[in-house]
Amino acid sequence: MSKLIPGNQKHLTLDDRLYIEQALNEGKSFKDIAKFLCKDPTTISKEVKLHRMTNTWNKGSFNNPHNFCVHRFHCKKKNVCEKIIICDIKCASCSKCNQVCKRYEKEQCNRLDKAPYVCNGCSKPRNKCTIPHKYDYNAHFAQRKYEELRTSSRAGVNLSKKEALEIDKIVTPLIQQGQSPYQIITNHPELGFSVKTLYNYIDQGILLSRNIDLKRKPKFKPRKHTKKGIQNKEIFINRTYDDFRKLNPEHFVEMDTVVSAKGSNKCILTFYDTETELLIARLLNRCTLGAVRMAIDTLEKSLGTYEFLTVFETLLTDRGSEFSDPVAIETGIHDIQRTSVYFCDPMRSNQKGGIENVHTMLRMIIPKGTVFTNLSQWDVRKMINHINSTPRKKLEGKTPYDLALKKYGPEILEALQLKLIAPDDVILSPKLLTK
Repeated sequence: MSKLIPGNQKHLTLDDRLYIEQALNEGKSFKDIAKFLCKDPTTISKEVKLHRMTNTWNKGSFNNPHNFCVHRFHCKKKNVCEKIIICDIKCASCSKCNQVCKRYEKEQCNRLDKAPYVCNGCSKPRNKCTIPHKYDYNAHFAQRKYEELRTSSRAGVNLSKKEALEIDKIVTPLIQQGQSPYQIITNHPELGFSVKTLYNYIDQGILLSRNIDLKRKPKFKPRKHTKKGIQNKEIFINRTYDDFRKLNPEHFVEMDTVVSAKGSNKCILTFYDTETELLIARLLNRCTLGAVRMAIDTLEKSLGTYEFLTVFETLLTDRGSEFSDPVAIETGIHDIQRTSVYFCDPMRSNQKGGIENVHTMLRMIIPKGTVFTNLSQWDVRKMINHINSTPRKKLEGKTPYDLALKKYGPEILEALQLKLIAPDDVILSPKLLTK
């Protein structure tokens, strides 16, 4: 029956758990919660029991220190612990009563033994409740427990020790004979797994064979982890590099990011005017879509919408996840289109070679391996001014600043916070940031 409920075969999300917490606080039943979330009531019951949070309440009260026996209010027993010295104090007022009394019976709450299994929505004030062990349902705690269980269930190898030994009896002798994992899997289909799985078993130490026993793998260098690209391919419709070439704009700007070494989440958002070779940059605290959108919004506010359209009419960028929502980038602060975004082909950085080339100058000042923790926008602006004041052979000895000044005028360059550096004062080395 539960399979007929739409959405019942999906995992609970954080929003679902937040609703469950709110509904429990309001005293709603599992049936009402399940009806709203399109789930089976048993699903809600299991979720609450599995992910409830224990809250031990062992605060004593006056004349009742840490005594949780149901008989403590009417019990008149004395000296149950049979001390040598006769004790005239009632055992109900002693902290050792629960440990030595044979008549001890722990106080229970029916609310915790049956639905809703938690203290959420209880009408009794928490500071007046004498139940020692309380349970609360917290959505964020439940989400963390769910994610930990999901991660741990997918970790490790789904093999028994006996199965691993049987595989090893076949694989290890053949590897010592010089056979490759592909050769072994091809000749022994009864193993029932892929070549990649066999490589994983060897790499994780499941078998007696090691990577050093393989013929080619020890020669390979570890792969570098590149930044994640855009997963939703639909956004590339009418935005590919071929579409950009068909448009053939007279003026466009290349956009990219320069990331920090491990130790900082900061990155530098860069813009390269292909006509004047002017470099514009903004420091981001995180390399995310939201940070990119905020930086571009700030540029539009500084320049004005019309001037922004003049400079950033068309943007060409790579497929990094920080550019995964081109509509948000294109939509201005006044809800009008302020630019057009196009994407290079995968693994084709040469399609925006201008910005890649100018990044080499930026890396002269902040070499790869530099952590951006102490980097500020003032430092970024300082670097950009020195780079834009460097003459280029392609520009016949002129600087990008000179050409941009002639094309856009001093008001736009001032709004971009750019200025010219004297030729003999230009520094393109890490010394620039130490001055």
